[in-house]
Amino acid sequence: GKLGTDGSVSYLFQKVGLISVEGEVEEEALMEVAIEAGAEDVSKNEDGSYEISTAWEEASLVNDVMVSAGYNLTTCEVTMQAATTVSLNQDSAESMLKFFDALEELDDVQKVYSNADISAEVLALLDEC
Repeated sequence: GKLGTDGSVSYLFQKVGLISVEGEVEEEALMEVAIEAGAEDVSKNEDGSYEISTAWEEASLVNDVMVSAGYNLTTCEVTMQAATTVSLNQDSAESMLKFFDALEELDDVQKVYSNADISAEVLALLDEC
């Protein structure tokens, strides 16, 4: 790969608010409160937690409403979400993760975003190495 200039691939990403909810919750009640607060989507993760996506400008407001409703929120952040993803094999994933580690060690780097999709099987193989 090549390193581009600042913002050269920003068109591949959308700025969104993401809120994570953990614990035993009733899905319909969670969705109702979140949507009424201004959330765009509520999805359930494989681990049983929920992720609420919202317009980045509304993240703080939706977070406050969810806390007021008594939900256990683990994160609330504004992030860049990839519009499309690219699946990586073991070799490509290993190279990319090494590259990301090197980037994150730089003092000038604040956040690193990616559109890479690394399957659980490939991650398991990388953990074995």
